[in-house]
Amino acid sequence: MLEHADRLDLGDRFAAGRGYLAACTLGLPADVTRDAVRRDLERWSTGSASAADYSATLERARVHAAALLGTEAERIATGSQVSVFAGLAAASAPAGAEILCIDGDFSSVVAPFLARGDLRVRHVPLDALADAITPSTWLVSYSLVQSATGEVADLATITAAARTAGALTLVDTTQATGWMPADAVEADLVVCHAYKWLGAPRGAAFASFSDRAITEFTPHTAGWYSGTDPWASCYGPELHLADGARRFEVSPAWHAWVGAEAALGFAASLDLESVRRHDLGLANAFRERLGLEASDSAIVTWPDETGCDLAALTVAGLVASGRAGRARVAFHLWNDDEDVARAADAVNGSRRPLVLS
Repeated sequence: MLEHADRLDLGDRFAAGRGYLAACTLGLPADVTRDAVRRDLERWSTGSASAADYSATLERARVHAAALLGTEAERIATGSQVSVFAGLAAASAPAGAEILCIDGDFSSVVAPFLARGDLRVRHVPLDALADAITPSTWLVSYSLVQSATGEVADLATITAAARTAGALTLVDTTQATGWMPADAVEADLVVCHAYKWLGAPRGAAFASFSDRAITEFTPHTAGWYSGTDPWASCYGPELHLADGARRFEVSPAWHAWVGAEAALGFAASLDLESVRRHDLGLANAFRERLGLEASDSAIVTWPDETGCDLAALTVAGLVASGRAGRARVAFHLWNDDEDVARAADAVNGSRRPLVLS
């Protein structure tokens, strides 16, 4: 368990938080995000909101997203969902191409490739992913942190194997960005939805594209926001495409991005290595109290086929989740040692044998 010096003191930035162990399901907005959404609602309702202001907000969010992923703003495309970006990769794959996925990974980085119907999609265990990459692999698609188990992929080894084989890589950092640094993720397509660990409204996602991805992927979702200047590409008959990642952009959900800009800016202002230490310290303290081995993930899961442990957490007033026959909790900025104790007591209490008098 980490020393108290490694704990963050950010609980007052969130209206809720005590007992909330579901950052991996639906995050909580920080005060700046909540206030931004409220101001936007007021401006919209009074008719003082403008498209130009929303576009400026999106550009600020793009800069924050680039900082979180360790790249330049011109390599960032904004969108609504991870599966849309993955779908662009799937639609651009040659017929018969091999796509390598993790067995049991989140559907958004798997389903678009299966839906094509003419691709060879292979699924392997997480720890076998790097070794399964061959020269016939066109793209490796995987989540950096697994949603169902919380396992963290060996990014460096997988990236090196893909480079050697000449394969493209797609990495989903939705369950990573926000609790751990993701600015060193090297992939042809890095995708992230901001509504979990980043605490943004749902409907705001972003992705970074490598030069190869920009060249080889077709912008099938091209629209008026896919040009260098969206306000100059509102009408045909010409095709207006930006030179960089913006060509993969879709028209933004303005209200969601008002909250997302504030949320991403807040996250980008934090020392994410300190956040990682804080979150892992709590997660591993909880694991220790349940008799589980320490891990490198802020998501803790364990077998709970009957749902008894999840039910015990709920009865204790804690917000948790269940996935794939496992109970799942996550520790983030608003959590502290008291949350660890309450959660551990709830689970351990549900396992004590009933003593009849």
